[in-house]
This record gives sequence, structure tokens and C-alpha cells, in this order.
Amino acid sequence: MGGGIVGECDDLVRIVAPHLDAVRVERVWVAGGVVYIAACTRELTVACPDCGRGSVRTHSRYRRTLADVAVGGRPVVIELSVRRMFCDGPGCGRRTFVEQVEGLTVRYQRRSPLLQHLVQMAGVLLAGRGGARLLQILQVPLSRTSVLFHLMRLPLPSAATPRVLGVDDFALYTDVYGTLLVDADTRLPIELWAGRDADQLAAWLRTHPGVEVVCRDGSLVYRQGITDGAPNAVQVSDRFHLWQGLSKRVGDIAAAHRSCLPAAVPDPEAAPPPPSSTAPSDQADTRARRHAKNLFEAVHAVTDTGISLHAAAHQLGLNRRTVRKYARAATWQECVRRAPSRRPTSLDPYLDYLRQRWEEGEHTATVLHQEIVAKGYRGHYQRVKMAIAPLRRGLPIYTPRERPPSPRQVARWITTAPSRRGLHATEALRRLLEHCPELDRTHDLVRQFAAMLDARDATPLPDWLEQLATSHLPALASLANAIREDQPAVVQGITTPFNSGVNEGRITDLKLQKRIMAGRAGVPLLRHRVILMALLRRRHP
Repeated sequence: MGGGIVGECDDLVRIVAPHLDAVRVERVWVAGGVVYIAACTRELTVACPDCGRGSVRTHSRYRRTLADVAVGGRPVVIELSVRRMFCDGPGCGRRTFVEQVEGLTVRYQRRSPLLQHLVQMAGVLLAGRGGARLLQILQVPLSRTSVLFHLMRLPLPSAATPRVLGVDDFALYTDVYGTLLVDADTRLPIELWAGRDADQLAAWLRTHPGVEVVCRDGSLVYRQGITDGAPNAVQVSDRFHLWQGLSKRVGDIAAAHRSCLPAAVPDPEAAPPPPSSTAPSDQADTRARRHAKNLFEAVHAVTDTGISLHAAAHQLGLNRRTVRKYARAATWQECVRRAPSRRPTSLDPYLDYLRQRWEEGEHTATVLHQEIVAKGYRGHYQRVKMAIAPLRRGLPIYTPRERPPSPRQVARWITTAPSRRGLHATEALRRLLEHCPELDRTHDLVRQFAAMLDARDATPLPDWLEQLATSHLPALASLANAIREDQPAVVQGITTPFNSGVNEGRITDLKLQKRIMAGRAGVPLLRHRVILMALLRRRHP
């Protein structure tokens, strides 16, 4: 076969490949960059796979060719001589059988168990293309479809019915969702399927009786599925999703009071009054402002009659979002797109120093740049040159003015615990709440709910819901209605330690695996990878 014979090296091979201990290595040679190992089984008693009776009577021998893990960067091929044995059991229907070497051979398998495990783990960790590339580096040439084939042959573990079950959804593709079930005690994924309808969840719960607690979000679909499939299970509405829903409503309220947000910016002059449609300065003197005013009047002329936003959009020939934006605005000025303010730069803290040095007689941009670099400035000289350009023309240097906060930023200030707010956010929020009573009321209600979550006490919940309903804030009133429909589960979410944190972590891991496969994988492959990956991490942390 070419190459040089290494000779009798049984002991050496056993050191390099301990899984060959059960056979007798006859010789090792190299041919064409491949390491060949010739071995034969020992003359031992072999048990029949059917009746289990030992046999020593040999029918014949034949040679099996097995691929093994590479050694020294070279592929390894084992040519193993195995025996076909007679079965002497009087009641056994099998006449002959082939001996199997534990740890080295498997029925119908042309790879050693060690190499087969490597192929399977490459599929679990990297899926098709990534696994094939890794195996190519390890001198195991396989196509991506072969890697996926061996991955899908792996059996999924049979999970016991969990005591605490986590249910959550995830996005498979655009507007296509799936459902993931997690054992909250072991923190391992149990099942995954496409869709998020109540019937699938109810059917799974019926076939797995014994679930005591189910953690979920506020989804009506999952609520109905749990009620149908496990009516005795305690449903827990997750605290994170409750807080997320409240934060979204706070953002909507801040967006509806966008005209109040500039009050958060400190101004040495008196704060201007809120815009009025009759003020002379509010005249529609530009094309954009005239368009906004006409559109505002047209939308309110239709929506003030009481018809729905969808019908108004159809009647006016506008997008529903545009109609909703103008219908929710109190004045047309709120709908005018404002020019973006100048963004703060790293030079802003040094503008006063540049102005001072200019007044002292230093007019060279290079020198000024070197001086502020010594003070910690890391920007380019050109920015300093542009900043002092107005001074050369006798104009004042630009003084940056703080931009008003966005509705999202205000919502983050309100929902953040006071002890965790920075000094700037605390002062800005104080000015804003003094100016806007609606946001001040919203802030008080958010702090009340945060106190319930911190104390794990749901006793004030009914009174808090009543305050939401009578707050004259539509966003909070709708939240009160949604919580009342699911109030027992919300109480469990506030008072018990059960939550969907494990679900969210597994969903994050699932999305990572889905993106690694570039969205080409189907649900069966995704299920295999997510479940087996979690077990692999548990085994090899």
C-alpha cells in the first residue's frame, strides 16, 4: 500500500488512542498522508445481542474499515478484523452475529464512536456550514448536509414534566412566531414549536399532567391555553413584562405631552408659555407649517365626529399612523417637524476657555489647540479652528444649548428608581414635573407600582388600578383594564418569586442560534440545536 511500515507498536498506539485497548494492533503505516492501523479482535467470549448467551465458536472473519479522529494532523483509518460468531442458544432465533468492540465499533457505523461524537458536537455547536468547516480543519471532510444529517439523528432527551413551567414566544421570521417551553427549576429548554396559539399549548399540557406553576407574559393566547390544558396550575404574570407594559404607557404619555418636554432644559430666561394656535408667533409662515396646520384641521374635522381612526384614514386617503399622530395632538404645532438641534461635541467643555483666551489676545488656532490638548482635549485642530471662526468676524462664539429630552428619555427617567438617577436627570425631571401635571401624576403612579414590586405586596393593587382608571390618561386607563382581566396572575407575579427570567435568557440564546444559521434552518433543526446546546453547556460549563 506504499509508505513505511512502523512495525509492532501496540503499546505506543494504545497511549495515543486508548480506545484501541480492546483490540490487538498488528501494524501501523502511512500512505498518501493517511495513517492506517491494522488491528484484529482478541479471542474472547462474545455475548449474543438477542439472547445474551456467550459464544466462542467462530463462523468466519471479515475486515471493517473505520475512520477515526486525526493524529498529528493526519486522518486515521482503522482496518479492523472482526469475527462472525455462531449462537449456540437453543431458543435463540439468531444463527450468527458479528462481535462489536465496545468504544470502537457500532452496528452499521463506519466511524469510531469518538469520531462520530466529534461530528455530532460540531453540528450542535456550529450547525451545517460552520460544522463542516471545523471538521475540514480537523481532517474529517464532510458536507454541510451530512453534518446536519448526523445532528438530526441525535435523540432528544425525554424531559420529565416540570413543576414550574416557563412559556414565552419568539420571532422566527417577519410576523411568524414560535413558542419555547422551559423548565424553570432545571433552567433547561423542554420543547419548541412554530406558532403561538392556545390549542398547541393546551395539548402539550394535557399530555404532560402535573405542572403546578406556569410563568408567562400577559398574552391572552397563552392565558387561554394554560386554562384549557392545566386548569389547576397557578398562572404567574411576569413582573418584567408588567413593568415593560407600564414603561410603554409612560412613553406614550410623554409623546402626547411633547410640547412640555423643553421645560426640562434649564434656561436663564423665563420659560416660554406653551404654544397656542392664536399666538402671532405661531402663524403658518412656511410651507411645512401650513401643510401641518391644514392636515391637523382636516383630521380633527373628521375624527371629532366620533368615527374610528381606520375609517378616518380611509376617508382622507392617509396612512393610519398619520391620522393617529394628528388626532392625538392638541395643537398643530406639535406635528411640525423640528429642525434637529446641534449635537454636543467633545469641544463644548472648552468653549469658555477659548473665548477667554481670545479676549486675552491669543488668536492663533494652533496655540489654542495645544493649550486645550494639555487640559485633556482629544479632538482635531480643525474643530478648534472652526469654533473660533465667528470670533474673527466679530461674532459671538457658538454656545451649545442642551437639547430637550425625547419621550423615550423622559420615560426612562420616570421608570428609573430615584436612587439610581444621575444628578442631571434628577434636576431635569424635577423641572419637567413642575411644568406638566400629567407627567407628575404619571410619575407618582409609577413609583407606587414600583413600591409594590419591591415589597412583594399586592394589597394596594386594587386602589392603584382605580387611580389609573380615574387619572384621565387614556394610556394608563387601558393598562388598568388589561391588568384587571388578568388580576390573579398579576398578584402572583407581584407576591411570588416565580418569574420569566429563565425564559428570556433561553430566548436570547435561541435567537443567537437562529442567526448563526442565517435564518435558513427549519423548526426541527432549531429545536435540536437549542435543546442539545443547553445540555452540552450543562455538561461542559
